[in-house]
Amino acid sequence: MAEAQRPKPTQKSDQNDADKQSRSRESQVYTATRETLFAHETTHSRMHALSLDWVSGVNSSLPVYVLQDHSQLVFLYAGAHVAILYNHTTNSQHILQGHCSPISCMCVSEDRRWIATADQNKKSTVILWDSYSGIPVHTLFDCHPDGGVIATGFSGDAKQLVTLGKEREQCVCIWDWTTDSNEPLWLTELSPEYGYQNHIIFNPKNSTQLLSSSESQVLFYSTAQRSLQYVPLKIIKLGDAATLELNASLFPQSTPEFCEILKLAGGPLRPSVFHWRDLRIITPSRAGIIMVWELTQDLASNQRLSRDRVKIISLQEHPITVLTVVDNCIITGDTRGHINFYDENMLLLTWFTQLNLDPIVSISFSKEFAGGYLEDGTVDTKPVLGRNFVVSSSTSTVIHVNVEKGTWRVLLQENCDPLHAVACHPKQPLVVMGNQSGILKVWDYRRKRTVRRTVLEKEKEIQCVTIDPQGRYLAVGFASGAVHFLDVDTLQSDPKECFDYPPDSISHMSFSHDSNYLATADVGKAVTLFRMQPPLWIYLGRYRSHYKPIMDLLFGVHQDSAKPRLFTLGVDRLLVEYDVESSDVGQLVILSSKRLEQSAVPKCMTWYPPLSAEELLVVASDQYKMKLFNSTSKTCRKTLLGPTYGSPVKKIAILPTSADNERGSYYMAYVTDDKVGLQILPLDGNPYKSQAVVCHPTGVSAFAYSHDGLFVFTAGGSDCTVLSWQISYSALEGAAALGGKELTPYYTLLEGGRNGDFYREIEDFFYYCQIHNQGLDSMETRQLSPKIPLTELPSLMRALAFFPTEQEVEDMLNEVKLGQYAETGQYITDINLEELIKLYINHRPAFGISADELATAFEVLGDGVGPTGQPILHRDRMLELLQVRGEAMTEDELADSFTALLGLFEVKEEESPEVDFVKSENVSQEYALESVIPEEISMETFTRHILGLPSSLPSSSSSSSSPSVTLNRGPKASDQRLDNI
Repeated sequence: MAEAQRPKPTQKSDQNDADKQSRSRESQVYTATRETLFAHETTHSRMHALSLDWVSGVNSSLPVYVLQDHSQLVFLYAGAHVAILYNHTTNSQHILQGHCSPISCMCVSEDRRWIATADQNKKSTVILWDSYSGIPVHTLFDCHPDGGVIATGFSGDAKQLVTLGKEREQCVCIWDWTTDSNEPLWLTELSPEYGYQNHIIFNPKNSTQLLSSSESQVLFYSTAQRSLQYVPLKIIKLGDAATLELNASLFPQSTPEFCEILKLAGGPLRPSVFHWRDLRIITPSRAGIIMVWELTQDLASNQRLSRDRVKIISLQEHPITVLTVVDNCIITGDTRGHINFYDENMLLLTWFTQLNLDPIVSISFSKEFAGGYLEDGTVDTKPVLGRNFVVSSSTSTVIHVNVEKGTWRVLLQENCDPLHAVACHPKQPLVVMGNQSGILKVWDYRRKRTVRRTVLEKEKEIQCVTIDPQGRYLAVGFASGAVHFLDVDTLQSDPKECFDYPPDSISHMSFSHDSNYLATADVGKAVTLFRMQPPLWIYLGRYRSHYKPIMDLLFGVHQDSAKPRLFTLGVDRLLVEYDVESSDVGQLVILSSKRLEQSAVPKCMTWYPPLSAEELLVVASDQYKMKLFNSTSKTCRKTLLGPTYGSPVKKIAILPTSADNERGSYYMAYVTDDKVGLQILPLDGNPYKSQAVVCHPTGVSAFAYSHDGLFVFTAGGSDCTVLSWQISYSALEGAAALGGKELTPYYTLLEGGRNGDFYREIEDFFYYCQIHNQGLDSMETRQLSPKIPLTELPSLMRALAFFPTEQEVEDMLNEVKLGQYAETGQYITDINLEELIKLYINHRPAFGISADELATAFEVLGDGVGPTGQPILHRDRMLELLQVRGEAMTEDELADSFTALLGLFEVKEEESPEVDFVKSENVSQEYALESVIPEEISMETFTRHILGLPSSLPSSSSSSSSPSVTLNRGPKASDQRLDNI
């Protein structure tokens, strides 16, 4: 009967099963095995201009997990915003790249198949990976938006994932990540009274039970009642009231139960684990004491445990940093770097005390089991566990221990201190890294191994390094101001070539092209020059040439004499050139000093490649602009829109020609605050000719490029890592080609694009300028031309709501007029529509003028705070500033501007008696302005009532943050007023 009732498979269901089987066969995750990931040599996709090739460095605060330990040794660790699967057997990496913020926590499933990584960001992300194929299989977006994720953990069957948030009121979420649901299965908020929880795990034997730990409290969770419930583990208070009161006074910010726990544990608690027997929890402390909690299945009864259900064991003298449970053994790691194995009765089984490690951060055991326990230990023999393990320390050292043989080996010994110095060898595939603990390492980026390593004992904090063009000398600059010259091959130095003259930290270093000079800049706003006087380097002199910090330092070559030239660029907007040849011992000679900008702050500079007849310097500023300056006259030749990836470019370099450069083009590498990018030259403002990727979310401290132009290296400073990026020029060119030809890329930067209203306005203004040039009242036949005279350019730009200063107007006119002068010797006197659009896009502010900028100006120039709490500027002070500061205005210009802005000629006498002076020629302009301009001017008054822009300040009931005020495109209501300026 049962067989008769069974439904027969239909043709449709057979087809669905066949489709599922076909998809399964094609799935790289489904078919992957342990050997899949590193079965073949990793080749980077040529579809990306920059591909992450190698990560040098370890996040020492996160655990290291061993994934394979049989035919090959594979383990997992984190660095910056990526996780790394490292195959020690083949010395290869597979990088799990998907986060835009530093990885805050990660975990692996019990079978080592699945990996979860999480970050802390406004939009926190959790990514789940397949360790066999390295493919991301699921992503949880915005799971803890108020603080990110601080801890994660897999259930025993790996079907559920728990995440612990870093919110002010922490939240615990349990996810069924095997489904497409974006909502957690269970969620609960934790009470702040239990302390800041920083660790959470599932019970490996029971997926309905979890626990989390803080320094003062352990929380036990259960989902057995179809909801996520938790209770704190407390001890029934013992002793009299006086004792309790005394305990509470020792820990005034904790509840009495917490005081009892902390007193019994001897200090702050460490992350807890589940015992393998019954329902027990083991909690270690920093005092070397462990607490064993014996719980029951009923949550209510666990709220308070009697003293006899909590065992307090003084396990060891030194603080425990790690505790884990494997194969019915309890394993601890401590601050001495020792690892001890205990049985369930807390009897010591075996130990490892000769690993020479700093405090232990994590211990991870292999899934491969070589054998069981050996015979009981005697005086001569010690029993060992049949699983090998990997241990990591607080100083970024990772060691593999073969338990059965009792041997160990160092797998990684990376940087554990902030790293601000990186430089490439000019002839060999070597990169030099230096960190703040004085460790100097030379790494071969082709063979992926460390060639040389030394510790500079005399000086510690390395700030920058550089190698001379001949590859003989390595100069090292320190935070103390010292400069040492080392031999590149041996990393040894002559004591006579260790200089301690500058008292301030070294920020920049550069060798001349002939390797005869070294220049350094320091935070004391000074430049120091050294000269090679065989056989030793000598100190020439130091000159404080800037009154604000130096942003860049650059050597060049005189075209005629091939002698070195030296430039520095400062926050003071000065470009200073030094007379290197005339400088001698005790004297550094200044050749010239030129102010480059009016308001923008220069960030960096480099030599522009020979793409024109002039010798040019390219300077990037904080306004997302790149300007080309004639290196002799220091005049601006061209202004161009630079990369706009969240923050301005702060370092640039022209890459050398490489074999991968099939077109023979020039390319520029750059870094912003957190990104590294490439730019196709010549610079023209085309946004599609630039690409960038996140490299160090916490900030890039330095970058360098290889001598063959195929690699870029970035140092992350506080994240203690150096990333190696492989370049694909063909991918960069392909992406630029997809952006379109001629003006197509520029149309995307205009409001509405090619078919928008703004483009039509540009056309209308352009043709109006043609009519205006021929005379508005002319009755002659109009001669249409594709160009307009340069004399119309300033008015046209202002009509488009871009209001350049007089200096910016001059730069625009010179850029067009002298555009071909070096090649043809002739001036250009007119401009067509296409050139106008490019000029407008490149010169206008990249993001308009924000309310924050206006607020800053009022704070700097203002005369105090008004009744509303906003900075104010007095009328007389404002009029004075307009006539004496910057590009000073005359009284007539001032009166004309305010007359146009306030529309005074349109006001009738009967409507506004107080401005009847407009009709009278006997009233002075000063009296007129005083009558219509308030005595106290706030930012709101200035932007809304004087400039005629929409309200830029929030109301009193709204947020304190100011919205953006964009002056690139004037609002419709104020177009008439703005055009009259």
